[in-house]
Amino acid sequence: MKNPLKTTSYTPSRPLSAICLSPIKGIVISCLLGLLTACSSLTPPCAARVSPPYAELRGTKWELIRWNLPPNTAGEVRQRPIPQGDLGQPIQFEFAPQGLIISGFTGCNRFTGEIVEEARGISIERVASTRMSCSGPRNELENDFLYELNDYRNLVRDGDRLLLIGRDREVLSFIQRPASINPKKN
Repeated sequence: MKNPLKTTSYTPSRPLSAICLSPIKGIVISCLLGLLTACSSLTPPCAARVSPPYAELRGTKWELIRWNLPPNTAGEVRQRPIPQGDLGQPIQFEFAPQGLIISGFTGCNRFTGEIVEEARGISIERVASTRMSCSGPRNELENDFLYELNDYRNLVRDGDRLLLIGRDREVLSFIQRPASINPKKN
């Protein structure tokens, strides 16, 4: 039985490049592709974590001094108030001088987490905290801080400043403090 559909091959009268891409269109498309490629390399993917290597952070202590919320609809960056702890203590954490541990104080509860070294720096995993009773606003701040610490996108160190940039575009600013000294027990 013969095929009822008749097929013929198509042979364009002009080359495909002449039909689709005039010289100006080719230049414009090349520029747009170049820009798209360049822009994609500037912003890490949402799952990426970028940070300094752990060797730069080992044995350092940090105190939260500013919390910027994402821009509102008018493009204004707002600050979240950072109350001190119930007894006046700030939110602080430190990277252990030995081992891959982070530990700190939220103003109400103590917390700890494990550091995992990756090609793009470190990530903080398995964050756990004590469960002491905190005031309502303090409890909310603590929960939000632990969430940001556990799910940040970038960690940037600039001398004695450390920025933790969340996936939700919140930016927590820390200042370096003298590290705690734990005397050895005999």
